[in-house]
Amino acid sequence: MDYPGNLFVVAAPSGAGKSSLVKALLELDSHIQLSVSHTTRAPRGQEKHGRDYFFVSEQEFDAMVKADAFAEWANVHSHRYGTSKKAIQDRMEQGADVILEIDFQGAVQIKHIFANAISVFILPPSWDELRSRLERRGEDAGAVIELRMKNAAIEVAQVSKFDFVIINELFDRALFDLKAIVHSQRLKFSAQRRARAETFTALHIP
Repeated sequence: MDYPGNLFVVAAPSGAGKSSLVKALLELDSHIQLSVSHTTRAPRGQEKHGRDYFFVSEQEFDAMVKADAFAEWANVHSHRYGTSKKAIQDRMEQGADVILEIDFQGAVQIKHIFANAISVFILPPSWDELRSRLERRGEDAGAVIELRMKNAAIEVAQVSKFDFVIINELFDRALFDLKAIVHSQRLKFSAQRRARAETFTALHIP
């Protein structure tokens, strides 16, 4: 089904800067809404239920899987994450653009359900820089960082499956690139026809 709104899917290995870029984009573009995922992991730092994630129990997550409530879900770093189908559909039906921050497994699943979704992968400039960023944020023990680096090698190998790739070497440049992707998608013929159907009808454009 076609919706007036666009769906953007952003994936990256942990530490590549995905969350920071998406947060900055949301501050600049009020037409984009963040889809809040469900997760079985505990909150970190200042994270709040319903704002950053919906933090649910393993049993609650199981019930949602059984009810086919997720557009995608996956195991990531020993925890489960999922994206509500209805939440995405409702917002796009209202004409809003929706952006998802998910892992590469979820991004592939989303493309099967929402054919018009635009997928973006964020790459670090180097493995050394990725490790340095993970260490600087001070959230994980050494063993967890090693696991994240191991998983990052698997994730980066999937980059060719994405529509766009941004190398986050300089944050401002990476943010400019992300804004450019969003803007160019809105101007595509198919996207304009969905979003401005009344204009196309008035101009007798099939």
